[in-house]
Amino acid sequence: MPHVIVKMWPGKSERQKARLTEAIAKDVMDVLDYGEESVSVAIEEVPATEWAEKVYRADIVKVSGAKLYKKPGYTM
Repeated sequence: MPHVIVKMWPGKSERQKARLTEAIAKDVMDVLDYGEESVSVAIEEVPATEWAEKVYRADIVKVSGAKLYKKPGYTM
């Protein structure tokens, strides 16, 4: 715990995905004060043609509010 799931379009290299995973895990460990043994990161590739249905409506619009800490297009 915690487990982070990144959903993104296909097409990024394995090297890019590995670098992203390392950066996310490092930040989670630093910010939340967890050890490496506690953090996991998964990447789910979702084709652009399925993004609106499988990610935008399901994970962004539906979850809007208290659980969605970063909305697309908005700066923090």
